[in-house]
Amino acid sequence: MAEPRSLVVQSVLYGNQPHEIVRAAEAMSNSVGMARSDGLIGRWSLILGDCSPEATLSESDQAEIRTLVDKQGGNFQYELFGENLGSAAGHNALAAMGDSELVLILNPDAIVAPDSVMSLCRSVEGSVGIAEARQIPLEHPKDFEPGTGETSWASTACALTPRVAFDEVGGFDAQTFFLYCDDVDYSWRLRLAGYRVVYDSGARVFHDKRLTVSGDWPASPAEIYYSAEAAMFLAHKYSHPEIVDSLRRQYRLEGTESVLKAVAAFESALASGILPDPIDPAHNVGQFIGGNYAVHRF
Repeated sequence: MAEPRSLVVQSVLYGNQPHEIVRAAEAMSNSVGMARSDGLIGRWSLILGDCSPEATLSESDQAEIRTLVDKQGGNFQYELFGENLGSAAGHNALAAMGDSELVLILNPDAIVAPDSVMSLCRSVEGSVGIAEARQIPLEHPKDFEPGTGETSWASTACALTPRVAFDEVGGFDAQTFFLYCDDVDYSWRLRLAGYRVVYDSGARVFHDKRLTVSGDWPASPAEIYYSAEAAMFLAHKYSHPEIVDSLRRQYRLEGTESVLKAVAAFESALASGILPDPIDPAHNVGQFIGGNYAVHRF
């Protein structure tokens, strides 16, 4: 019988509420504990990387999380980065600290179900390069194959990837993406390398969304800026100059400060020659459909 695989669970913090981080750590520790009891996971660690201006977790918060992780046979590590690295660079830095066979990327406020780690471990076999959990209460609308779960890209709100796949494609593209679309790009590069990207509906994660009375998800100016910037960077990287031009026109017409700053940032990067060379010229993996990066079910 094969030895159970080792696991690192990692989250990047920035301005999160300590009680939410502790709650997420408790749920994850319990879920890993079940996977260990089932023989799917052996050695494991929880690593939190803090990009906040000041430490998010107090000594007592850290002690509480360490106790939760220790109870399930794991190790806990808390790293203060001292600067806001962003999602892609933050996760690359955390991944470099471990040597586990599996890496589970988790939003620091996401609450996994007790059997989610078991389900994800069973999904990440063979040619699967990443498996994402089903988000509740708002499920992501990306389409997927009902039988296999194959999908265009995997959200890293909660996703499991083999380290060998992570290392093969060079992790996240932190030179291009700061906050958004790093998971889309990672998924697409995995697919270009021959890996499969799957949606695991049996692995559930509670990822809270605060909606307005009209059902909208209000975005901060920073979220608007980084999502607009990432959209242009992604279209450029995946050989769609016509989409880049369309987005630039759209953002100029919109005229808000956040999107105009994003256009200026893209054009500065373009003029400086620091954008990545376009890939996937035959458009084998990159999907740009109605402003989304996959066919949507609803």
